[in-house]
Amino acid sequence: MTLASHIESLLFVSSQPVSVSQLKKITDAKKSDIDAALKDIGEEYNPKKERGIVCMISGDKYQLVSHPDNAVIVKAFLKSDVTGELTDPALETLTIIAYRGPITKPELEQIRGVNCGLILRNLLIRGLIERTEVAKQMLPTYRVTHEFLKFLGASSVSSLPEYEKLSQHETLDEVLKSTEEE
Repeated sequence: MTLASHIESLLFVSSQPVSVSQLKKITDAKKSDIDAALKDIGEEYNPKKERGIVCMISGDKYQLVSHPDNAVIVKAFLKSDVTGELTDPALETLTIIAYRGPITKPELEQIRGVNCGLILRNLLIRGLIERTEVAKQMLPTYRVTHEFLKFLGASSVSSLPEYEKLSQHETLDEVLKSTEEE
């Protein structure tokens, strides 16, 4: 795959704009090559083209977003995601984040055994979890929000049922440790 393909995928899966410096760290490519790839992506996803996705540029940050002309239909679709009931996989993911957070996406996926990208996006949109960028880590971490705790009537995550037992479960610790060693 080309550098442009790698960057396009990163911009697609990111829930936030991605800076050139982040792309440089992740791809280990030269800034000039990244700039050239971003130019190609910008041309491909130009708002003047009648595509559903556009490349939004803000300073040195880039993100693939839905075309502004599709805002009404996208908003209606997302409203159903925000107002509908949580699915069982979303509840499972939320529970893992509550008991094991802060947790990275790969750790979460190791525990669940499936890709959690869409579920994380929906939980972020609903305001039930938050994403935190840690300077020393390449990957963001996820934790539950105050809104989540308020909804449950809990004062902290440690007041959740059987928190001590479930937050330090040995089987999960072994699964996560084996992943780190690989």
